[in-house]
Amino acid sequence: MQASQDQPIYSEAPLQLLLFVDGRPKSRQQVQRIRAYLRELQADYKFELQIVDVGQQPYLAEHFKLVATPALIKIHPEPRHVLAGSNIITQLKSWWPRWQAAVDAYVKLQSDMQENTEDNGRTASPSKSSIRSVAISAELLHLSDEIFRLKQEKEQLEEQLQFKDRVIAMLAHDLRNPLTATAIAIETLQSNYNPEKAGFERLTPTMTTNLFKQARNQTRIIDRMITDLLQVGRNEREFPVKPQKTNLGQLCLDVLEELSDRYTAKSLKVEKDIPKDLPQVYADPERIRQVLINLLDNAIKYTPEGGIISVAGLHRTTQKVQFSIGDTGPGIPEENRERIFENHFRLQRDESKEGYGIGLCLCQRIIRAHYGQIWVDSSPRNGAWFHFTLPVYM
Repeated sequence: MQASQDQPIYSEAPLQLLLFVDGRPKSRQQVQRIRAYLRELQADYKFELQIVDVGQQPYLAEHFKLVATPALIKIHPEPRHVLAGSNIITQLKSWWPRWQAAVDAYVKLQSDMQENTEDNGRTASPSKSSIRSVAISAELLHLSDEIFRLKQEKEQLEEQLQFKDRVIAMLAHDLRNPLTATAIAIETLQSNYNPEKAGFERLTPTMTTNLFKQARNQTRIIDRMITDLLQVGRNEREFPVKPQKTNLGQLCLDVLEELSDRYTAKSLKVEKDIPKDLPQVYADPERIRQVLINLLDNAIKYTPEGGIISVAGLHRTTQKVQFSIGDTGPGIPEENRERIFENHFRLQRDESKEGYGIGLCLCQRIIRAHYGQIWVDSSPRNGAWFHFTLPVYM
C-alpha cells in the first residue's frame, strides 16, 4: 500500500482514511478533485490518508468489498464508512461533521481510559493503527493468494511428473516393437545386399519391397508417437493448422494401407462406405492424417481378432462432412464419453494396455482447430463409433 506523495502521514491521527484509485483516464480528474479537497481539509484537521491503487493491490479492494472506484473509506474510528460514486466530495461535505464528532468521542474515550489506567498504576498501551492493521491484512490476503497459487502449481507439477514417469516407461516399452521390426528389416536388406552386383541376393523383388515398406511404416509409427507426445506436451490453447483442399476419403484409404499389416495380423475385416462424390474438405491433411491414424489405431487395438472395423463418410450438410470410424470392441461407457477426450485420461480397464492417454485429446484439439466437432457413441455392433466433422471446401 502506497502513501500519498503530497501529504504527510500522521501516525497518531485518530481519523484514518483510505482513498482507492484506478488508472482509468475518466477517473483521474475526479481523483484530483478529491485529493485537492482533502488537502484543504488537512489545513484545519489532523487525519491520516493513504492512497491505494487497485491495479497494484486488487486483493485489498476485495478485502473491502469495493464494487467501484474511486472510493474513500473511513477505517478509523469505527464504524467503517465507504463513500463511492461520482459525487464523493458532496458526500464527504455531508459526512465530515459526523466523522469529526466520532473522532472527538474517540479521543475523549481514549483520554478517559488513559486516566483510569494511570490512576490504577498501569501504563497505557498505545492503540494499534488501523491503517497498519489494514496493511497487515492486505499482506495476509496477498500471501494467502500466493499460497493458493503455489499449491495449484505444485499439484500441476506433480501431475506432470507422474505423467512424465508413466510416458517414459510406456515409451520405452512401445518403441521397442517398431524399433525391433525396423532393425530386422534393415539388417535383412543389408545382409543380402551385394554392392558388386548392386542388388539383393536371395531376396525376391516382392520381398525387398515388403521389407522397405515395413521399415518405412515402422519409422512412421515411431515418428507419430513422438510427434503426438510433443504436441500435447506443449499444452497450447491455439493449435496451428494449415488448411487446404483435401480429399478426406483418399486420405483415409492411404492411412488404412499404412496400417494394413496391423489389422491383417489380427484378421480384422475392414468395411468401407466412402461415397465417391464425398465433397473435399478444407483441412490440414497432415493434422487430419494424425486424427485418422489415432482413431484407426485405437479401433485395431481394441477390436478382438476376427472383428470388424468400419469406416464411413457422410455429406452431412452443405457446409460439413462427417467421418466415422467404428469397431466391434468393448465400446466406451456412456459416463466416460466426455472424459476420454481429456488429456492423460484412460479408462481403468485400459491401464494395462499400451498408450499414453493423449491420442483422443490430440484428435479433439485438431478437429476443434478446424472448427469441427468430435464425439463418440455406441456402434450397432456394441463397439465404439467415433465421429468428427470438417468444413466442406467451398
